[in-house]
Amino acid sequence: MKFKKRLYVKNMRKLGDCMISIDKDLIKNIVSNGKRLDNREFNQYRDIIIETNIIPQAEGSARVKLGDTEVIAGVKLDIGEPFPDTGDEGMLMVGAEFVPLASEEFEPGPPNESSIELARVVDRAIRESKCIDLKKLCIKENEKVWCIFVDIDVLDHDGNLIDAATLAATAALLNTKMLKLEKDGENYKVNYEQKTDEPLPMTKKPVNTTFVKIGDAILADPSVQEEDAMDARLTVGTFEEDGETKFCSMQKGGNDGFTLEEIEKILDLAEEKGKELRKLLNF
Repeated sequence: MKFKKRLYVKNMRKLGDCMISIDKDLIKNIVSNGKRLDNREFNQYRDIIIETNIIPQAEGSARVKLGDTEVIAGVKLDIGEPFPDTGDEGMLMVGAEFVPLASEEFEPGPPNESSIELARVVDRAIRESKCIDLKKLCIKENEKVWCIFVDIDVLDHDGNLIDAATLAATAALLNTKMLKLEKDGENYKVNYEQKTDEPLPMTKKPVNTTFVKIGDAILADPSVQEEDAMDARLTVGTFEEDGETKFCSMQKGGNDGFTLEEIEKILDLAEEKGKELRKLLNF
């Protein structure tokens, strides 16, 4: 299910022939001199704002602003048949849509490769962290389970959609309230008009942290200009369990590779930045 969204006037700056582009070589030259276009440190994230419960019709929702990148996530619940090999577990499905006004690169139509990748990377971090106890979402084994649908909409693209979308999805899941389930004989019926006070059975807060390689430098939270100029990208999913940071997923992007030393540095940064992002989810 896709949610109605409000498009902001600021998106109009992306229209017309007056759009300003920045040469990739200029970005590389700036980075090679130890600087970033927005004067951030290489390991510094842009300002992040998280708002929850912004879609009354959804069971859970959140909006994330990461610099000028803006993403909204909504959660809907329903009941359905489980997968044959996991008959005692609920189901999780993540989808992503790129609103055309969010970027000149986005076009109307079916999901493209980028939106499919975004949904899959967000899904993997949530699923592999096992943050949701899916067995508690089983209603009747092999017959009826709760299905969780997470829809992500990109409203404004200024780089690092993966981290923003994962934050929005996790915040929306934490914000979700179960619907009232009614039983009529052997049948189950969902009362879509009545939310309960029961949250989803979540025990962890997965986040993604994304880093790009430009020349010899590793940059956290890349802007859209830095993504255009990057040689390679690595996204690392983390969660915390028993006070310890654990890794749950990785996604490589870009044409070049990373050295072992660069990967070790990124993993250390992912642990550090993952902790910072999870603190923003303490609500």
